[in-house]
Amino acid sequence: MLELKFVCENIEEVKRRLAHRSGKFDLEGLGELAEERKNLIQNTEQKKAVKNAVSKQIPALKGDEKAAKIAEMKQLGEEIKALDTRLNEVESNISEIMLTIPNLPNKDVPIGSDSDDNVEVRRWGNPTEFDFQPKAHWDIAEEKDLCDWPRASKISGARFTVYKGLGARLERAIYNFMLDTHTESGYTEIFPPYMVNKNAMIGTGQLPKFAEDMYYVNNEGQDFYLVPTAEVPVTNLHRDEIIPYENLPIYYCAYTACFRGEAGSAGRDTRGLIRQHQFNKVELVKFTTPESSYDELEHLTASAEKILQELGIPYRVVCLCTGDLGFGSAKTYDIEVWMPSYNRYVEISSCSDYEDFQARRASIRYRDKDGKVKLVHTLNGSGLAVGRTTAAILENFQQADGSIVIPQVLRKYMGVDKIQ
Repeated sequence: MLELKFVCENIEEVKRRLAHRSGKFDLEGLGELAEERKNLIQNTEQKKAVKNAVSKQIPALKGDEKAAKIAEMKQLGEEIKALDTRLNEVESNISEIMLTIPNLPNKDVPIGSDSDDNVEVRRWGNPTEFDFQPKAHWDIAEEKDLCDWPRASKISGARFTVYKGLGARLERAIYNFMLDTHTESGYTEIFPPYMVNKNAMIGTGQLPKFAEDMYYVNNEGQDFYLVPTAEVPVTNLHRDEIIPYENLPIYYCAYTACFRGEAGSAGRDTRGLIRQHQFNKVELVKFTTPESSYDELEHLTASAEKILQELGIPYRVVCLCTGDLGFGSAKTYDIEVWMPSYNRYVEISSCSDYEDFQARRASIRYRDKDGKVKLVHTLNGSGLAVGRTTAAILENFQQADGSIVIPQVLRKYMGVDKIQ
């Protein structure tokens, strides 16, 4: 969430920086409400000051004069009550608007309208070439009995997967490898709950913006949401806390299943493992100071890239343009793996710097060297999406004889060198 004072005092700058963002934002209405709020506070404080001063004088008064002052203060009290009621309404309206305004893009983010305007930063490896006709991962998985989509549909519905045998072992090997690699690099492993409360979803920016994409659970009057990503519970670990300066930066990694309705995405990448309602993911989350924020973004992205380099899967990194930037992000790098069946690169990770956007919503602060309390900067990224990694391995490591070579780093987890 942006700071109200900053938005109102720099409304033209905010308009300019949001102009290339997707969506529409009622900044004019926000400015009017902020001005009304300011006037209400001043008016209320003035009336309360008068009431307090006169109330102290009343005990010394007598007769009609005392009765008149009491009646006058009763009327003033009603006026104050009405002002307080209106102030609460205005502040609630301001809060609703503020929660729908996205983060401001960093000045280094390229301007553009959609993914076509994203800027490629670098590539690692070359697109995989074959001397035979390669197959799509969903065909490979069915032929090798690694995934059972018909039975998944029977027990859950469309866009769910049942992994079987070596398919299940491959999925498990991948996220164990990811967790081991990240913890060896200094990340602290977290295994959080898969359900969170509404405040957690608001804190990281999923609510109210993406309410229709979330899976909601109500049990005996308690409201929960299934996590769309481990970013939500892990970032909220420090909600309403003040972190000592010497504890920063903090690095966390976490495996969770992730649950997304993805409303409006029907027909897009719905075959196979690319776009599922439930999928596995290893998430990286960082808390840091503003001064080191963007250096940490580079390191975060490198941590995610390391996984693909160890696996030997070709990929590229792109910097998202303003029109493709996520709601809460100030700057994002997408990592895209080469998928032969698509004949293009497909996103497998988004690494984002939220600056103080999430920290303001969730009240995550730190005490600097001088003892001053400030908002931390939060960062997160997929390290990586496990199902998409499985798909990339099946497609990039398929052989002419129909077998799948297991990447060297996964063999100790798999117990086999190939899926025959």
